[in-house]
Order: sequence, then C-alpha cells, then structure tokens
Amino acid sequence: MFGRLGVYLEMIKVAHTVFALPFALMGAFLAAGGMPSGKTLFYIVLAMVGGRSAAMGFNRVVDAGIDARNPRTRDRAIPAKKVSKAMAGVFIFLSVLLLTLSAAKLNPLCLKLSPVLLLLLFSYSYTKRFTWASHVILGMCLGAAPLAAWIAVTGSFDPRILAVSFAVLFWVAGFDVLYALQDIEFDREEGLHSIPRFLGVGKSLWVARGFHFVMAGLLLLGYHVFRLGWWYLAGWGLCAAVLVYEHAILKKDDLSRLDVAFFNMNGAISIALCLFTYIDLAL
Repeated sequence: MFGRLGVYLEMIKVAHTVFALPFALMGAFLAAGGMPSGKTLFYIVLAMVGGRSAAMGFNRVVDAGIDARNPRTRDRAIPAKKVSKAMAGVFIFLSVLLLTLSAAKLNPLCLKLSPVLLLLLFSYSYTKRFTWASHVILGMCLGAAPLAAWIAVTGSFDPRILAVSFAVLFWVAGFDVLYALQDIEFDREEGLHSIPRFLGVGKSLWVARGFHFVMAGLLLLGYHVFRLGWWYLAGWGLCAAVLVYEHAILKKDDLSRLDVAFFNMNGAISIALCLFTYIDLAL
C-alpha cells in the first residue's frame, strides 16, 4: 500500500509543493494580519493539496505520450506503466473533489471561483504545444495561491494581494525557464514551445534573471502596500541573495548545477519569505 502511495506521490511531484504552499500561507497571514483560525488554515492546506494534485495528475495524463519519448521523463509513472491513465483519472477526480469540498468549507466565494481555478490549472498542460508563454501561464497557476488564500480568509478581494501574486508569477516563470533548459533539443524535435527553444541558453538565462528582478520589485511593492516592517525586509534581502547566487552558479556553458538552483534554492526562497512575513506580522 505504501509503495503504491509512493508512486502516486512521485507522479505529482509532491515534494514540489514547497514552491506554492508557503506563498499560499503567506497570503493567509497577510489577510489575517497574523495567524488565521486553525479551521481556515486546515482547509486552505487541503484545497492547495487538492488543486495541485489535480493539476499535476492532469498534466501527467495529457503529456503521457510526450513524456514517453523524452529520455528525461520516460520513467514517470504513466509512461513506465506504474499507473494507468484510468487510475490517474480516478486520482484527478478525487483531487478535484477535495479542492471543491475544501472551498465549500471556506466560504461561498471560494466555492464559486474553484471552477475558474481548475480551468486555469488544466489549461496550462496544453500551452507548450502552441506558445512560449507557457512559463507565464504556469506562473499564473502558482501565483493564484496567495490570492486564493486571501479570499479564503476574508471572503473578498483586495488588490493589495496582487503584488504578492504577480511576484509569484514572475518567480515561477523565471525558474520554469531555467527548468526548460534541460529540454531544448527535445522541444525542437517535438515542435514544443518554450523560451529556451527559441532564444537558446544564453538569452534564456537573461530572461529568467529579468523575471526574477521583476519579482524582487513586486515583493518590495508588497512591503509598502501592507506597511510591513524590518523582518519582512530581512526575508526579502535573504531571498534576493539566494536568487543572485542561483543565477551566479548557472553559466551558458555549464548547467551542471541546474537541479540545485531549481529545487533547493527556490524551495528555500518560498519558505523563508513565508516565515519572515509571519514573524513580521506577529511581532
């Protein structure tokens, strides 16, 4: 049983939840001015798990054929026949159900917006077939996390949270450009669209740097609109330093440390910013 569970968790890359969940919690902390109620936090986490699992499961089904032809991804659960498409469909249905029930437990607006969120999450899987902007669409998917958490806590929309949501958008788009550097030749052969496929390694590195520079600026905007303090700025400074180092270790002719830049450092950024934001609000 645990072995089968591990296959499904690997299929949806559950470890990558570290990218979006801390930003959802950050949105919840900002909305509540500190720690929201335990019930609200519980259903926010469940909704995040449901939404992300549904999106990743759907992506694996849609991309099964492409993954089977890509040497880097052919060992994923569906191409390797560890999980059938039918069982993946059941997994997606249960994940959608978890998201929907959690949204209903939060407030009416969350429930009304859940189909819109699912449409965005599912649409991403097709975008690389026709546009290089797939990196930005993925950014929108994760950037929805702090906005959704804000609505979960308050039951309403506030434009201030968009500073954080757009920061996440550019952060994700930047590291997804870096991630796509692994598949430049494959994307060209398959006719798939990405910024690295069209611009090559050197220019793509600069695009990713530009996206992350915009992210840093938007997080400073968040500092001003929410009237935050020195703890938040300390977290911002730490994240900025990590981003600078991330880009410093990636060279046009040496991408050997790409996995370190993609996973370890970006995970540290989201966790640190969430933690420092909470400390700032709590003190």
